[in-house]
Amino acid sequence: MERMKFGFVGLGLIGGSLAKALKRALPGCRSMAYTRTRATSEQALSEGAIDRICTSLEDPHFAECDCIFLCAPVDTNAEALRSLKELVPPSCILTDVGSVKTDIHRAASELGLDGRFIGGHPMTGSEKSGFAYAQAHLFENSYYIITPSVGTDPEKTDWYRDLVTKIGALPVILDPQEHDYATAAISHLPHLIAAALVNTVHDLDSADEMMKMLAAGGFKDITRIASSSPEMWEQICIENSANIAKVMDTFTALLAESRDRMCAGNGPAINQMFAKSRAYRNSFSSRSLGAIKKTYRIFCDIIDESGAIATIATTLAVNGISIKNIGIVHNREFEEGALQIEFYEEEPSLRAAEVLKQHRYQVWVR
Repeated sequence: MERMKFGFVGLGLIGGSLAKALKRALPGCRSMAYTRTRATSEQALSEGAIDRICTSLEDPHFAECDCIFLCAPVDTNAEALRSLKELVPPSCILTDVGSVKTDIHRAASELGLDGRFIGGHPMTGSEKSGFAYAQAHLFENSYYIITPSVGTDPEKTDWYRDLVTKIGALPVILDPQEHDYATAAISHLPHLIAAALVNTVHDLDSADEMMKMLAAGGFKDITRIASSSPEMWEQICIENSANIAKVMDTFTALLAESRDRMCAGNGPAINQMFAKSRAYRNSFSSRSLGAIKKTYRIFCDIIDESGAIATIATTLAVNGISIKNIGIVHNREFEEGALQIEFYEEEPSLRAAEVLKQHRYQVWVR
């Protein structure tokens, strides 16, 4: 793998992070990319994420690649498959990074690319988009779904699995249809629910926006994913509408059942509902990342005095700990500490908690 050549169509958050992750894991590899916006590929080249800029989907240099990642919107990915079909050798693996697999597999099959196309879905991301937010460590401890097509050589699947492992991700082999049904429940529906919750508050808020002012703490946390790209989620909802509708039917039925129990004053049934959800949620693994990007935060109690936040920031900086975000929590109904500190990775968050505890701060890790 060290001397392999990789191609990219699109260098957004995922594509850019993949390019950086491959450079870090395989320093001897060579990468090239085509992006619709030239400035993006130029930035990637200047940062060393890629070694060559391709001028179009028909750029002959793509023929040198051992593996090409399609990291653009769905319509561009389908167009890229058509362009690359005759350009790259049969030994080149064509893959994508989309969160819906059935449609791209169908497109590949219609082009006669069964066996040459292997679907991929790194289950990670951010509310931010674009190469500017790309990070080499984005895939660490995240599930990376691999969906081989009909006729895929098992050796190619094994190679892909090894590549995923090298960038720190956790490979899982799934059928494309099974993948789409699972992600409809654990990724696509939650984004729709988050958007609906935010829009509910927007539509019911008073003229002085009291709800908006109080929408901190738990509410802001559970609706964080509503800040994701509207364009991307429009495509996902259209592509995976049948599966999303199926799981949405179950969700709305459970929500209606909860409403009926609440209005009837059926306390035991409501208690049972929360007990069941708590037990199941507490059984989830916290050692790996799933479809929705995890945040690494700690909460700290501080005295309301001048320089209190600066003291904590300085303490962490002195210990070489980088902070992603820091701010006061005004609504502490669901949060323990008055100060919320967010980090890019788990290890710095745990180290920060220990450092602050040594300085006699009361700290909670979330």
